[in-house]
Amino acid sequence: MDEKQIKIGSFAAAGAYLIWGFLPLYWKAVGGISAGALLGHRIVWSFVFMLLIIFLSKSTKRFLTEARLIFKDRKKLTGLILASLVISGNWLIFIWAVNSNYVIQASLGYYINPLISILLGVVVLKESLAKVEILSVVLAGFGVLFLTFYYGVFPWISLVLALTFALYGLIKKTIDISTMSGLTLETLIALPVALVYLLIEGDSLTTMQSSFQMALLLMGAGVVTAIPLLLFATGAKRIPLSMIGFLQYIAPTFMLLIGVFLFNEPFTYAHMIAFLAIWVALVIYSTSRFMRFRQLKKSRLRAS
Repeated sequence: MDEKQIKIGSFAAAGAYLIWGFLPLYWKAVGGISAGALLGHRIVWSFVFMLLIIFLSKSTKRFLTEARLIFKDRKKLTGLILASLVISGNWLIFIWAVNSNYVIQASLGYYINPLISILLGVVVLKESLAKVEILSVVLAGFGVLFLTFYYGVFPWISLVLALTFALYGLIKKTIDISTMSGLTLETLIALPVALVYLLIEGDSLTTMQSSFQMALLLMGAGVVTAIPLLLFATGAKRIPLSMIGFLQYIAPTFMLLIGVFLFNEPFTYAHMIAFLAIWVALVIYSTSRFMRFRQLKKSRLRAS
């Protein structure tokens, strides 16, 4: 892969994680709307935006072909429905967490996410782990348990966010579909429920009619959902997995900084111990994966 493609991929992936990292600011700006209504708007306007992207990129034929194949395959359709449910749940919890002043817990969830993905890979896909990678999972577990015992409250927001996003990634691995078509179909599946909820709830639609600024923000929810996913897909195709592994910590780091310095959420001694344990775990895991990637690359070069 040439240097230009790697540069494009790096900027695209970093852009995706930066947008995800700053999303708490966006949801705070529409904090007067309930989490359920914000989720409904996010689904509706994501679907509308994706249809627009498909049309403008002249990908309509490809989308219809992929949609037809998915709807003919019961297993893939079931997977797509599950993916839609899981990512909708993730979005709902994240929006609620931000507007309930749990941004630090949300950031912790996205730090834990790669380690939950490791466990799912071992349990579901029967992947093997090196000893140091097992150590990283144990360290992360210690961090979560320390926080739990210190406060006497289980950090369920962090773990639900981590688990749902990891499950979403796992399900998507089993469905052979492009990012563009996948996101469009996932939002299409959730669209009827979202529309019914918004019509029954009513308040957010009234707010849109009375405030042009709020209407733009609610419609923009589709843009801030779709663009980072499309950027991520662009980056993932062009750069090594090890680089993706490094860049993915941009988002929770910015969330953490926003939670502490902008939203003034408490960051205590217990948080510091928990985060340190998880940061060390991530360094150990990322280093191990990077070394394995380099060894694999060298082996392939020798073989060729």
